[in-house]
Amino acid sequence: MSPEARLIDVAVPASPTGVVIVLHGGASRQGVTRVSPAQLSVLRMVPVASSIRHAAAGRLAVLRLLNSRRGWDTDHTPVRDVEWALGEVAARFGPGMAVCLVGHSLGGRAALLSAGQPAVHGIVALAPWVDPTDALPRRRDVRIVIIHGDADQVARPERSRAIFRRDRSAADVAYVNVAGGTHAMLRRRAAFDTLAARCVVWMLLGEILDSTVKRLASGETWIEV
Repeated sequence: MSPEARLIDVAVPASPTGVVIVLHGGASRQGVTRVSPAQLSVLRMVPVASSIRHAAAGRLAVLRLLNSRRGWDTDHTPVRDVEWALGEVAARFGPGMAVCLVGHSLGGRAALLSAGQPAVHGIVALAPWVDPTDALPRRRDVRIVIIHGDADQVARPERSRAIFRRDRSAADVAYVNVAGGTHAMLRRRAAFDTLAARCVVWMLLGEILDSTVKRLASGETWIEV
């Protein structure tokens, strides 16, 4: 269980077609374990969730997950918070509801490592902070898009590229390289927020809203934007 984790409603239509869970990042701080709704890593995902709500146009439930604790504790990682959130979604919306995970930094890592969960139909990992030992589950029925800026000095893009290259034969994974994009996703914001939202609409609703998503849907696995 993750009794201290919380789900915050961003948009909850009466009869959603699918559910999007937005996952924040944020490293641990000495002596501070609780997640604050006002911390920068949490606030960074507010415009991402808003972009998804706008693109979904009332057809998807959009929720933000606040983890039970900061950072990546080996005794209780954010992956367990995702598992808890998926259980809450199943109880609230029904066990057959398709879910898409959108995560930034360590939230991106948690999303990627949750790809094996049966309810997960799609993943968008934004500037994911990954470990070289991380591996994507062998599932071809889950669409995974990694969106990473090549100027990221916090979460090394070389690591997410390595996972993409190693696991693309086992998973339906594509990589979008954002030229000049940094970890905070402030530079080239539309390449992160807007593209993430449009990827979600494609993954859960089957709609293609721009040329980059069209290229992803056609099977391209490496795209420069």
